[in-house]
Amino acid sequence: MKRFFVIVLDSFGAGEAPDAAAFGDFDVSTIRAVTTSEKLKVPVMKRLGLFHIDGVQTAEGFDRGGAPEGVYARMQERSAGKDTTIGHWELAGIYSPDPLPTYPEGFPEEVLEPFRKATGRGVLCNRPYSGTDVIRDYGEEHMRTGDLIVYTSADSVFQIAAHEDIVSREQLYEYCNMAREILQGKHGVGRVIARPFVGTCAADFTRTSGRHDFSLVPPAVTMLDQLKEAGKDVLAVGKIRDIFVGKGITEHFPTAGNPEGIDRTLELLDREFDGLCFVNLVDTDMIYGHRRDIDGYASALTYFDEHLQAMLDKLGEEDLLLITADHGCDPSYKRTTDHTREYVPMLLWGPSLRGKSINLGTRSTFADVGSTVLDHFGITPAFAGSSILRDL
Repeated sequence: MKRFFVIVLDSFGAGEAPDAAAFGDFDVSTIRAVTTSEKLKVPVMKRLGLFHIDGVQTAEGFDRGGAPEGVYARMQERSAGKDTTIGHWELAGIYSPDPLPTYPEGFPEEVLEPFRKATGRGVLCNRPYSGTDVIRDYGEEHMRTGDLIVYTSADSVFQIAAHEDIVSREQLYEYCNMAREILQGKHGVGRVIARPFVGTCAADFTRTSGRHDFSLVPPAVTMLDQLKEAGKDVLAVGKIRDIFVGKGITEHFPTAGNPEGIDRTLELLDREFDGLCFVNLVDTDMIYGHRRDIDGYASALTYFDEHLQAMLDKLGEEDLLLITADHGCDPSYKRTTDHTREYVPMLLWGPSLRGKSINLGTRSTFADVGSTVLDHFGITPAFAGSSILRDL
C-alpha cells in the first residue's frame, strides 16, 4: 500500500508574489520574518532545502544550511485570493478566478435582517475586528443583551462570537449553520466561523478551543474526490474537513492546535492505509501570524521541526511526505494584521528520494500538489496542474 502525507503549515509564505501589490501587500515575506527570531531552529526543514528555494530571503547572516537532501520548490497561487479556503482548494485542484466577497464596511442589511430573524437575536459590532479585541470591546454587552457579536476581517469570513454561558456551543453552531444558508451566491463568503469564549469580564475574556468553520462546498472536483472515488483512504487532520465540508474525506481527526495535530499525524504514520493523509497545522496563522508575533511563529515552526524527523523515519519505501502552505501571513508586516500574498514552499521527501537534491524552481499553481498526489496513485487529475513526480 502507498501513502502520501501532505502537511500544510498554515500561512507559511515563501516570499512576496509578483502580484502582491494588487492585494495591498508590499515587501512581505513570512519566511524572512521568522529568520530574524532566535527562536527559529529548523534543521530538518533546512536540510530538505527550505532556505535554498528560489527567491527566499532571510535575515542578514542567517545560515541557510549546506547542500539540500530533498526536493524543493516554491509555488505561485493562480487563484484570485490569499485566504485559507481558496489556498486549500487550489492545493487540491480548484482554480478560483474570482475572489470571495469581503466586507470592509460590515455586512449589509440584506444579510443581517434574515440572520436576526432566523436566530431571534440582535447583532453587535458588524465590522472588521481583531478576534481578541472584539470580545474585549463587545463581550460584556453581549452578556447583558444576548445579542451575537458578528464581525469580519480582510478575509472572506462571517464570524460569530458568543459566551458559552449565554449561548451553548451547540446553539452557536446552529446559528452558524443558519448564517451559512443565508450567505450564498453573491454573499457566499468562504467561511462562517464559530468563536465561543469564556470569562467573567472584559479583562479576562478568552476564546476557547470550540472554534468551528462552516465553509462553502467546493465548486468542482478535487484530488480528495478523485482519491475517494478510486477507493483510496482520505484522512483529514485539523480543519481540513471543515475547509472541504467533508467532501471527498473518508475519516477525520479534529484537533485543538498544532501539538495535537502533530500527535495525530505521528499516530497515522504508524497506521496502515492506502491513500492520503491531509494535515493542517493552524497555529502559525491563527495564533501567531495575525497577531504579528514573530517569536511565537518561529517557536511553532521549531516545534514542528523537532517532530519532523520522527515523521520521516516512519515513512515506508513507497510513501511520500510533502510540506507546503496555503498563503502567507508575514508576522513582521505592520500595515495590516491580515494574510499576505506570497509564494508558498514545497518540500518533498520519501525513502525513494533518498540522496536526491532537486530544485524544481517556481511552479505556476498550487494545484501541482493535487496533481502530484494523484500521480503517486496512478490517477489522472481532472484539473489543471503538473505532477512534481514527472520532473524528478
